[in-house]
Amino acid sequence: MQVPKNFIPEPFNYHDEIELRIENLTNLGVGVGRLNNWVVMVPFVVPGELVKVRIYRNHSQFSDADLIEIIEASPNRQEARCPLFTQCGGCQYQHISYDAQLRIKTTQVQELMDKNGGIKHPVKLAKSTEQIFGYRSKLTPHYNKPDREGKQPIGFLMNGKRHAIIDVEQCPIATKAINEALPEVRQRAIQEGGRKRRLRGGTLLLRETLEGVVTDPKATVSEKVGANIFHFKAGEFFQNNPFILPHMVEYVKAAVSGEGIDNLVDAYCGVGLFALSCADNFKSVTGIEISEAAIQLAKANADILNVNNVRFQPGKAEAIFNHITYSGENTSVVIDPPRKGCDLSFIEQLIAFHPKKIIYVSCDPATQARDLKYFVEDGYRLLELQPFDLFPHTRHIENIAILECI
Repeated sequence: MQVPKNFIPEPFNYHDEIELRIENLTNLGVGVGRLNNWVVMVPFVVPGELVKVRIYRNHSQFSDADLIEIIEASPNRQEARCPLFTQCGGCQYQHISYDAQLRIKTTQVQELMDKNGGIKHPVKLAKSTEQIFGYRSKLTPHYNKPDREGKQPIGFLMNGKRHAIIDVEQCPIATKAINEALPEVRQRAIQEGGRKRRLRGGTLLLRETLEGVVTDPKATVSEKVGANIFHFKAGEFFQNNPFILPHMVEYVKAAVSGEGIDNLVDAYCGVGLFALSCADNFKSVTGIEISEAAIQLAKANADILNVNNVRFQPGKAEAIFNHITYSGENTSVVIDPPRKGCDLSFIEQLIAFHPKKIIYVSCDPATQARDLKYFVEDGYRLLELQPFDLFPHTRHIENIAILECI
């Protein structure tokens, strides 16, 4: 057995086999166990299980290990539906019953709130829909340049690898229409890729929309959310679980309203999903977005939906609220930032605007917790924390926080 050159031989030797009781899962989907109070991280386990693992890396505060045997299985363990599970890096939880997944993700949000924001507020059980497979309406298979044997798989990153791609012919979390279209799209990519593709690699797109499965990222497509139809670019951001999205939008719509609140600001409005969905509850709505292309689509969506009390405008990060003409004291603000969360400049501007309510929609509760700390310290009361499981069987979870000015 050859030991890697950079292996640190403490506290375990390379490929030491040990037994662990799994305590919980991190928000990255990895199990946590301890031996003599030393943390060992191992994937594809379930809290409560007794497992045998093999050490392959020691860090300064924990070790990484591979799962080699389940000694005592959890009653929440189940057979994965996908034959590529544990090899493909797309899913982390297919081996866990879905009810247990929701409880685990809820606990993860609670722990992140405490650890990253010092927030002790209770987290409600994560919500989902019955569609826990076949829900993903956007798939982006990747491919690298061919290997030495000329092979060029089309799929997703292998579990635990930074660059290696595993070939994926079907994906059980993608919609039925996408899986039906996938063989032809893969074959066309192989036949029509040409020299440029073979040398560089790249990414394909399959997006199920009202227009069917679209593969052109620049195409303007549409999606129905509740009673409204929204247009957007196929390759740009738009939530890709159409089964639970209407429920999440209705939750936000109920949360933004309040006594004496006449106005709404949607500060990361994109093509207007929240601004237009909530418009009938307010006298005036302003949608702000840094992308000019998204603003144009938002305006077009407002025209198509015949919504007349919404104004969309491009906003620069350093002056996001400069053109808001109404006071924060009778205004709700919805924020739905990217995974990195809000930058400090934006948070300072939002606190200075001092809205009556803030609805913070996040795709990363870790950065959300960090940001919520600023609002709580500046006089906002946290009313509710509600996760939404847009991506069953993966480690990802959306979380919505409702805050009110004290």
